[in-house]
Amino acid sequence: MDILAEDSNGYLFNLEIQRADTIDHARRTRFYGATIDSEYLMKGKTYTALPDVYIIYISEKDLWKAGRTSYPVEKYFKGTEMLYDDGQYILYINAAVDDGSETAKLMRYFKTADPNDMSQGDLSKRVHFLKCEEGGYEIMCEVSEKIYAEGREMGRTEGERNAKRAMAYNMHKKGYSDSMIAELLEVRIPIVREWIDSEIATID
Repeated sequence: MDILAEDSNGYLFNLEIQRADTIDHARRTRFYGATIDSEYLMKGKTYTALPDVYIIYISEKDLWKAGRTSYPVEKYFKGTEMLYDDGQYILYINAAVDDGSETAKLMRYFKTADPNDMSQGDLSKRVHFLKCEEGGYEIMCEVSEKIYAEGREMGRTEGERNAKRAMAYNMHKKGYSDSMIAELLEVRIPIVREWIDSEIATID
């Protein structure tokens, strides 16, 4: 996940940034929610212990092609106006459509991050400090070094994950159950299923 944060009320906020438009975004969002739930519902706890989750999915293009900047997802019982509230709230936002809203202005700012654009209040002040002021340069250098080090580590981790993914698919072909594969590879069952489905889709 790109960002997962928890506020003082225990609500979780998952921020995802997606540039590709060729994947199944709805099911990808569903997977993010399932992953968060599996992490936060500890064994022995009831389902009421699941925290509210807000998934904010930011894309470069208008995925749903209805000419809006924001697409909040709402769930209703069919034939009624009764909301179905399962504690998961999804908001799709894109940077392609400018509908004049405050969200659209923020998306436009994200695309440029112009340090001289002070339209976004404290956010703009922080960006100006980091990019244009002496103390900000030092912080940016530290962050850059950290990102570089994390990139090298991610490369190693990605290689290990690809190996596990191939093993998961081979074990699936030999008849191993998803739960057994997850236990042997020390990953969660939803991840095993995603790996297998992805491999099958690639072959098809």
